[in-house]
Amino acid sequence: MQFQIDFAQSKTQTFFKPSDTLNNKRLKSVAISEAAIATVALIGLNQLWYADYPQSNLHSINDSEEWLQMDKVGHMFSAYHMGSFGHNAMKWSGCSEKSKLLYGSTIGFAFMSVVEVFDGYSAEWGFSWADMAANATGTALFVSQELIWKEQRITPKFSFHTTSYAPLRPNVLGFSLSEQLLKDYNGQTYWLSANVGSFFKSNKIPKWLNVAVGYGADGMLTGNAENSSINSSFDTKRTRKFYLSLDADLTKINTKSHFLRTFFAVFNTIKIPAPTLEISGLHEIKFHYLYF
Repeated sequence: MQFQIDFAQSKTQTFFKPSDTLNNKRLKSVAISEAAIATVALIGLNQLWYADYPQSNLHSINDSEEWLQMDKVGHMFSAYHMGSFGHNAMKWSGCSEKSKLLYGSTIGFAFMSVVEVFDGYSAEWGFSWADMAANATGTALFVSQELIWKEQRITPKFSFHTTSYAPLRPNVLGFSLSEQLLKDYNGQTYWLSANVGSFFKSNKIPKWLNVAVGYGADGMLTGNAENSSINSSFDTKRTRKFYLSLDADLTKINTKSHFLRTFFAVFNTIKIPAPTLEISGLHEIKFHYLYF
């Protein structure tokens, strides 16, 4: 029995360990898996976002002022982490550094560009150059750190809490928790989490310790404040919010297990709950013992 457990653990370690040289079998698996994941994701997104709205000819819109730019930060976050996933997948396949950057890190930008085309054919939305700029920013944040530092010292992260706004307009902000995660910008917070030890080399600083700066918004029932027919019905104030908090870089946790490294890399997209200082656009300062 012990031999079987050790053998299974050894196979798991071997599977998750990145290849030292190009492994064509792994590369084919990555290509097929990414294509399948992208297809399923686009179908799911179509059901959540587009299915209930009519289609139109391809058109563009200027939505740079909507939702206090929370959706743009979300685009940056998504493009960054899809690029990180693509880069790590190419690394697992044993690809060259050039291939990892050219084909792996840019997969997020490519996927998000397809989503933008979907928007362009929807009568409710439209192709947004502001979204495309946010997608490019997320990709550039990942690629630039790889070129400069050969590591990711600053990581975009996400946290979410339910709000009282979604029940007021569930058709826009989401009915279920899964929909609200995507649609209720009032409950979303996006962070730039910086690893302290990567910038200040010292044995006294825990390698996993991060400091995070966050951005969120509140009081939004519509994309634009000018939509008085809806906003005048509720007593809400659209407010930007900024946060300062502690965080952890899970990829810096010392382990020899390639499975755990992969697990930590996946969950390193989420900001851990921690004591947080909040500064709002209403010139209010709050302290949260734990902020989600």
